[in-house]
Amino acid sequence: MVNSTTEDVSIKENLGYDAVTGIISRRTDAEVKWDEIKRIDIIGTDEISLKKGHKDFVTIVTSLTEGETVILAVPGDRKKETVKKFLKTIPKRLRKTIRGVCSDMYEGFINAAKEVFGKRMKIIADRFHVAKLYRKDFDGLRKKEMRRLKKELSEEEYGKLKGAMRALRKKEEKLSDEEKEVLKRLFGHSPVLELAYDFCKELTDIFEEDISKSEAKRKIRIWKIRVGANGLDCFDNFLKTLKKRNSEIINYFAGRQTSGFAEGLNNKIKVIKRRCYGITNIENLFRRIFLDLKGYSLFAS
Repeated sequence: MVNSTTEDVSIKENLGYDAVTGIISRRTDAEVKWDEIKRIDIIGTDEISLKKGHKDFVTIVTSLTEGETVILAVPGDRKKETVKKFLKTIPKRLRKTIRGVCSDMYEGFINAAKEVFGKRMKIIADRFHVAKLYRKDFDGLRKKEMRRLKKELSEEEYGKLKGAMRALRKKEEKLSDEEKEVLKRLFGHSPVLELAYDFCKELTDIFEEDISKSEAKRKIRIWKIRVGANGLDCFDNFLKTLKKRNSEIINYFAGRQTSGFAEGLNNKIKVIKRRCYGITNIENLFRRIFLDLKGYSLFAS
């Protein structure tokens, strides 16, 4: 696969394309050099698709050390055993420096970290993936209610609800007067949607608060009880995940650590893929990520 950036360098420096790729291969490693890493602090695990249509997923393992994102590995697929195999290669001296592992809700990543590092390791469920789950449940109710209202309301009245989806996804303080009016009209037709909307906001507010793990655990438990007492079943899928991954979700409040650094790197990788017209070789992908993160500081004159 021809890389557009490499091809540009080849033309500008009057070097053959293969010569440029050879230089990259010789000057950069295809895997992490542990002897150059002093500590790890926080590990982030995420996944990215190498092909369109969410195909050929690979795992991206990174660390956040003193505010700097470091690529640790592109171990291949996202199977638990694959991730586990890599985590076992982390030297003992560096394992002692790990303060936590941030992950989305994928069981393969969470279980791999637990099996390698043991019960004492703090596994943190990324709060934005948590929010994605309960908002997805709410969105399911929204779609259901909008279908009902489309059947029951006149065409004129239903037309006045235009823009409701956008308004529901906005923060309350960013709503325009027009959007507030749309929501008022919508909730007049669907009190259950207003109730679920308020519960969503309440849970988000809990995650925004600077509170301890014990206080967060108490507030989330009360939230769950109140959801049940109000007869809301739209959050059932989220509540199942909450029951199963309560510890990992609550661990967020210990240091308010997210895997935002891993997600940010994912955005860089997407740019790299577009720039290179796709990358399917994971060794080359590791090299490109490494160069994007460290290349300038290491090789710029």
